[in-house]
Formats: sequence, C-alpha cells, structure tokens
Amino acid sequence: MPQKKEASAAAPAPAKPLDAVPEKIPFDVPYGPPIALPRALAAIRAALAEAEKRGWKMNVAVADSGGHLVAFERMDGAMLASIEIALHKARAAALFRRETKFFEDAIQLHQMNYLATLDGVIASRGGIPLIEHGKLIGGIGCSGGTDSQDEIVAQAGVAAIL
Repeated sequence: MPQKKEASAAAPAPAKPLDAVPEKIPFDVPYGPPIALPRALAAIRAALAEAEKRGWKMNVAVADSGGHLVAFERMDGAMLASIEIALHKARAAALFRRETKFFEDAIQLHQMNYLATLDGVIASRGGIPLIEHGKLIGGIGCSGGTDSQDEIVAQAGVAAIL
C-alpha cells in the first residue's frame, strides 16, 4: 500500500523572485520629525572630516524626511557634476526609505533593470536614510569619489548624529 505524502508547511518558491509575496512591506519605516539644520550640519561636518582625512574631495547633502534639501557643502575642487548627484542620493535615501546601494545591487546583481525607470531612483552607493528611534528623519547623500568612497563618507555623517 503506497504511503501518503504529507503536505509541506512551506509553499514552494516562486519561479520568478519578483513573484514572491513578502509577509510585510519592505522598508516600511514610519516618518518622524524632519531633521533640523544644526543636526544636518553636524552630519555634513563629520562626513567632510572623513573625506578630508582620506584626501577625497566630496559634495555632501542632507535632505529632510520629505526629501527636501536642508543643508549642502562642496569641498574645494570636488567634481561639479557631483553636486546634483549628492542631492539626488540624499533625496532618494529619504523618499525611498532605503540606502541607494539597494538600487545599485538590485540592478547590477539581480537584473532588476526596471528600477532605473522609476522617478527619483539612483543606483549608486552614498545615499543613506537617517533613521532615529525607528523613524525616518531624513537622508544623507555624498558624491565625488567612487561609489564605495561616497558610501564611507556618508556612513561617517550618519554615525556622527545617530
């Protein structure tokens, strides 16, 4: 007499990763009060200190929780095109409530190229959301070096205020 197979508790993995249905919404960080200017400037000072220590010329921007610019600084000699890139990274980190590295990885490692069609996305490291006590207060964006250099400088800014 053939034995009955018991049903597995876990559903089989979908054929396409994008068909997976997460239990919770990813990056569902609630909004907090927007970052104030003194803290934004403190984050920028720390980021610039890290860049200067390493001899990197950077542009650093901080946006509030709505993606609006709060503060910006450009080091002497930093690439002019990186001004807009730093602003874009800060805005994207705040608006999408995730590091811009997420988009870089999604496109480069997971072939999720459709992300590049979404308004406001930037697939380049160096944008980090500012999350305090579990709530989004803004985002920091750094540009002027390689993606990995931009990320290190942004992390220094985050570490100084959170």
